[in-house]
Amino acid sequence: MKTRWTGPAAIVLALVGVFAVGAGLGWETGWGGFGGDEKPPPHDFPVLEPSRPRKIEIPSIGVEAPVHGVGLADDGSIAVPALHLHNEAGWFNRGPTPGEFGPAIMVGHADTRDGPAVFYKLPKLRAGARIEVTRRDGAAAIFEVNSVERFDKAKLPAERVYGDFSRPGLRLITCGGQWRGGSIGYADNIVVFASLVDTKGP
Repeated sequence: MKTRWTGPAAIVLALVGVFAVGAGLGWETGWGGFGGDEKPPPHDFPVLEPSRPRKIEIPSIGVEAPVHGVGLADDGSIAVPALHLHNEAGWFNRGPTPGEFGPAIMVGHADTRDGPAVFYKLPKLRAGARIEVTRRDGAAAIFEVNSVERFDKAKLPAERVYGDFSRPGLRLITCGGQWRGGSIGYADNIVVFASLVDTKGP
């Protein structure tokens, strides 16, 4: 599994379905580690080995939800959970796992026709809030929210969202802003930027 995004920043990250569409960063096929003469940054903070996430908890907004892997949609964009899994988060399984170097990406619906979904309250998060991700190896990666920001889907800062491999991070992405309907859905993306601050277990 690669730990570095590559490719042009022009490929679209489409949060497919009724509630999402967004701009993102492209990648080349396949993932690997730090290559050539590159070395990982020094471990001045906790760093974990790869392990898939299975649960996310955000106590300050009442989120406790299963996490499953999502890959690529048919158009080559990042897929999101199926609508019947609207109360689960989807971890992009071609990127870092939570606790590794680089930004682990999780996507989720804000709502459905039946009401609020898993990431409905993301805009209410504040800097300093804690996010805990339990992994299959029994360890938990604990992140601290740095910022919660809203971007027009056509102006998502791809390098900021996907390109920071200086430390382990987490990005939570959902939809927000004005509802436009049709293939656009909501006008904006809500992005939570968080950094790994602690680990526990297994």
